[in-house]
Amino acid sequence: MRRLRNTKILATLGPSSSTPEMIAALHMAGADVFRLNFSHGTHDDHKARYDQIRELEEKQGRPIGILADMQGPKIRIGTFADGPVDLKNGDAFRLDLNEKPGDATRTSLPHPAVLNSLEKGSMLLLDDGKLKLKVTATGDDFVDCEVTVGGKLSDRKGVNIPNAVIKISALTDKDRRDLDFALSLGVDWIALSFVQRAEDIAEVKKIVAGRAAVMAKIEKP
Repeated sequence: MRRLRNTKILATLGPSSSTPEMIAALHMAGADVFRLNFSHGTHDDHKARYDQIRELEEKQGRPIGILADMQGPKIRIGTFADGPVDLKNGDAFRLDLNEKPGDATRTSLPHPAVLNSLEKGSMLLLDDGKLKLKVTATGDDFVDCEVTVGGKLSDRKGVNIPNAVIKISALTDKDRRDLDFALSLGVDWIALSFVQRAEDIAEVKKIVAGRAAVMAKIEKP
């Protein structure tokens, strides 16, 4: 029987939640859609989860959605010479192309296209949004920032830039392989990370060609 509520619950499957018993329990607890996170796991892992969900769907006689979440380009900072640093609100912090390990005043951001897309006032979210920086000045190979939300920052944490258009594709070569594989399985949804412009979605829709719905993941500050 189909659930009639308009709001749907999406559950991510991982190593500790991929047994048939756990998937069934999550579904009975209210999960309508299961997310396959292509940032982690192998194609064999995702196929096994897909097959288990479809078996449960047949047993329940109720549609269960499956969403394949593409990894997208990963923008990460470099490393720190003496381990994690503690950044406080109001601190000055530089991101640059120098590969030398950083400290409490700077670290590398080895992505020239990203640095060149930033301008004064741009916001950067680090480590899944736990820390926030505001660009105060730009140069050819660096940006100076003010820490607006501080915290502990360690090696190779991710960076999101929600209010700047970065001149890189939303689909990496890995994403294209994962997308082809997910479509061959028969997933219901494709989720696209790092969406910046309408062309990003149009490109994926052209590849999908009606075989699945497409969802844009929008990073918010």
